[in-house]
Amino acid sequence: MSAAAESQPAPSALVGRAFIKPGFDFLVIGGGLSLVVLAVVLGVRHQVGGRVPQNLTLPLLLLCTSTHFAASTVRLYSKPGSFRTLPMMTMAFPAISIAVALAALQWPELAGRHLFQLYLSWSPYHYAAQTFGLASMYTARGGVMLTPGERRLLHLTCMLPFAHSFVYASGAGLGWLLPPSFYVAHPALLPVREALIWATGVATFAVPVALLALLRRRKERALPHIVPCLLVSNGVWWVVLPYQQAFFWATIFHGLQYLAIVIVFHLKDHPPTGSGAYAWVKPSLKFYGACLALAYLLFEVWPYFFTWLGFSFSESVLVCVAVINLHHFIVDRGIWQIRKDPGNQQAVAT
Repeated sequence: MSAAAESQPAPSALVGRAFIKPGFDFLVIGGGLSLVVLAVVLGVRHQVGGRVPQNLTLPLLLLCTSTHFAASTVRLYSKPGSFRTLPMMTMAFPAISIAVALAALQWPELAGRHLFQLYLSWSPYHYAAQTFGLASMYTARGGVMLTPGERRLLHLTCMLPFAHSFVYASGAGLGWLLPPSFYVAHPALLPVREALIWATGVATFAVPVALLALLRRRKERALPHIVPCLLVSNGVWWVVLPYQQAFFWATIFHGLQYLAIVIVFHLKDHPPTGSGAYAWVKPSLKFYGACLALAYLLFEVWPYFFTWLGFSFSESVLVCVAVINLHHFIVDRGIWQIRKDPGNQQAVAT
């Protein structure tokens, strides 16, 4: 994989300089495949009125979603110098996470419920942040250098799906901070919330068009096509799909994005020792296998530890899911610092 990335020809209009191959980058990392699959799957579901079969959803969740959560931890401990540069995260944070889980189980109403709502509220922000990170990398690899003000505009544009989900969701975001009883007491604010939902939904797709046109005029060249694809796909996940479906489909395709790019960076830090065009396959499978094994332990085994301590299985599962997600969000902020990490800067540049 790294060999393929390093032997790329001149930048293409599709993705700029691809990490792997232009088509793969656009479909998997850029989210293009998700738009095709969702159009087909949701069309079939609308016609038959059924759900995605459970024998399909469970493997997808394990192989993509759960494994991508574990990938941030595997990346943390395999990243060169992480124990030196991130001592708190590598050594103390796991114990803190377990303590938080125990506190949430011990006081489910006081801590557990709010922990789960925090995870639900934070998830769309995490997806928006990943969209911004990927869009920034492909913009730079496409030879378009953004000013600080332009980067802020791109960041705000990427955050629009999060803003929409924050005001739209019930039981999370604004629905967590202002429960239904608040609107019963203040009915005049309901139209305000509906207007915000509509405005953020429209802006999610309208603002990227304006931003891309502005940047093209300023830079006298278009951004790689993968950038608008990233913006549109994340918008579709959180605006077009109902909130519950977003949490299923978005995690599948977000997980594919994450696994692809994290393996690319892992291979840049640990170049394959073998020769040949497929030397990257073995270390990639080894990294993915470690992520898959850890995902199984975290999601399938760890809840039983808390049932052994006397807590209910259902509460243990919910708390483990929340803690694993929050751990992933926080670890990500440490391992993906591009502008402060010379190793990550080198990985983006090559």
